[in-house]
Amino acid sequence: MKAIALFAVSAAALAVLAGCGSAKPTNKDDSAFVYLMDRKPNWVENKVDTLPPLPQNADLLEFNVSENTPLSFFIDKNSLSVGTDGVIRYTVVVKSPAGARNVNYEGIRCDNYNWRLYASINEDQTDWDRTVENDFRRIENGELNAYHAALYQDYFCANKLPTGSAKEILQNIKMKRTAVSNYH
Repeated sequence: MKAIALFAVSAAALAVLAGCGSAKPTNKDDSAFVYLMDRKPNWVENKVDTLPPLPQNADLLEFNVSENTPLSFFIDKNSLSVGTDGVIRYTVVVKSPAGARNVNYEGIRCDNYNWRLYASINEDQTDWDRTVENDFRRIENGELNAYHAALYQDYFCANKLPTGSAKEILQNIKMKRTAVSNYH
């Protein structure tokens, strides 16, 4: 019985080895190989036809950008969404110590470290102005008020993907749980 089992195992091993030797070498350039996860899909952005309501002070969540800036930065909790296109859209409010404020509706793409402006508050501070809309551009890290980088790195994205649902992201902002603090 042992002899039959040994013969069967030996025959199987020979069959595997015989299969290994049958591959013929080619001159194909393997440097053009692309891993499945590295393939660039044909990305299409979701249409942004409607804008959220203008933010109310009671709905603003503050987040830290830098200890070196006198400005304060806030996300409108009612505007944050994670789109099926992978874009995290939000209203950001930037306030100066003198009381001036900028309000923008923007989006950040986690897969390529880019951001986009969809609208800003108009001069009368009564409605959105879409004439300022721009295409996606690279996030700048070195600026004193680089709030895009802070949002991307601290709350919105990890491994080129959104860190979670809008509810989870808002909870992290509210609790001041940054990506770095989650490692400690």
